[in-house]
Amino acid sequence: MPSVFDQLLAHPDVSEHVDLRSPVGVMALHGGIEKGTARIARSIAARTGASLYVVTQSDALAWHVPSIHYDPATSDRLARFIDHVDIAVSLHGFGRRHLERTVLVGGGSGGLAGEMADRLRHGTDLDVVTGDDIPSGLRGAHPANPVNLPRRGGVQLELSHSCRHAPHVEPLIAAVSAFVGSLDPG
Repeated sequence: MPSVFDQLLAHPDVSEHVDLRSPVGVMALHGGIEKGTARIARSIAARTGASLYVVTQSDALAWHVPSIHYDPATSDRLARFIDHVDIAVSLHGFGRRHLERTVLVGGGSGGLAGEMADRLRHGTDLDVVTGDDIPSGLRGAHPANPVNLPRRGGVQLELSHSCRHAPHVEPLIAAVSAFVGSLDPG
C-alpha cells in the first residue's frame, strides 16, 4: 500500500523539485499550502548557491502531509537531496494570532538553531522563539523529519503569515541567506 507521501507525490497537482549544488540545502515541503515558503526557499538557494528541495501543490488541493511522513525511501529526489547535503534549513508556515510577527526556530540541531536565531534577531525586527518556548507540534525535532536527516542535522523555521510577506520577507531572506552562506559544511 502506498504511503501518504507516495500518494501526495502521485497527485497531478503536486510537483517535486530538487537542485543539488552545495552541501548546505534549503527545503520547502509544503509549498502552495504554506504560502510564500517555496518562493523564500528558492530565493535563499539562488542567493547562496545552496541545494534546494521543494514540493509544491495547487491551492485547490491543500493537502497537508506532516513532515515526518516525507520519507526518502519513497522519493528518489528527496533521497538524493538528503544524501547530498550535510546541513538543511527547512521553511514552513504557521498561523497563530498571538504569534503573528514570529519565527519559530527549531529542528533537531540545537547548536545550529541557536546560530540561526542569533542571525534572525540581529537581521530582522521579528520575534524569534526557540527551544521549549516553541509550541510542541511546531518544534521540528522528530528524528523522521527530513530536516534532521542530513549528516549534521538542520534547522526548521516556522514562519508566521506576516514573516512571509512585505515588509518582513526581504529582511528574513537576507538573514537566512547570511546564515546559510556562513555555514562550513565540513
